[in-house]
Amino acid sequence: MALWDRIKESAQTMQTQLEAKKNDLKSGAFRDASMAMCALVAAADGTIDPAERQRVAQLIASNDVLRNFPAEDLQRRFDANLDKLTADFDFGKVGVLQEIAKAKKKPAEARAVVQIGIVIGGADGDFDKTEQAVVREACYTLDLPPHEFDL
Repeated sequence: MALWDRIKESAQTMQTQLEAKKNDLKSGAFRDASMAMCALVAAADGTIDPAERQRVAQLIASNDVLRNFPAEDLQRRFDANLDKLTADFDFGKVGVLQEIAKAKKKPAEARAVVQIGIVIGGADGDFDKTEQAVVREACYTLDLPPHEFDL
């Protein structure tokens, strides 16, 4: 199986698992951590162009699990996290990882946040090394073993 096919299949599997847990993923901690994860993956290479920002925003808006929350609220949180990362990536990353850590108390939410990172990272068919690295770092922040997610 080609790498691209494996990435696409993995992202689809993660999305299916997320949808199965949709009714359990309604807390503010999950919302905040998910938007922080989306921003971290989008800015993984240290920059984010307007097209990438728009693509991730569309993925957030169309994700069935994230429809538990008002779209404008998600957009505001995503943008705020991106602003932190684009102003000073290293310093912003500390704050964004703190947002991700909010999901640490509930293992199902923590796993769902990592899965969202993989879905966002793999959506374009290229879950690259920098995206994998930030999702792996989020796993450590959430006390989850990266190998559980093939990272």
